[in-house]
Amino acid sequence: MAQDKFYATGKRKTAIAKVWLTPGSGKILVNKMDPEAYFGRTFKLHKLDKPFKVTDTVETFDVMATCLGGGKSAQIEALSHGISRALLEVDGENRGTLKKSGLLTRDPRMKERKKYGQKGARAKFQFSKR
Repeated sequence: MAQDKFYATGKRKTAIAKVWLTPGSGKILVNKMDPEAYFGRTFKLHKLDKPFKVTDTVETFDVMATCLGGGKSAQIEALSHGISRALLEVDGENRGTLKKSGLLTRDPRMKERKKYGQKGARAKFQFSKR
């Protein structure tokens, strides 16, 4: 390999994940912490392995990531998106398999803004005729 560090960013809602991939043994660090410690044990950590399983690169790259913004769920989704994009930087032939499994598409769903004179985005104050 000509390059030993691959960088990509992943996004979901308001969460941003900056991801660096380096050849290694499959160790993942999120904000200088173990993912289980950062996200919690019972969380969706299987989503972090999916890009590696799809491209058959399990335990070949170390991941160092910085997550900011959003909640834990959005951060995991952003991290998965960032890992997928970084794997694309590693080998462009992974594009087909990653795209087929829907890992390269940025999820466009965002929270709808609250409207003035209303209780929320769609919820309104109760209307009284009399």
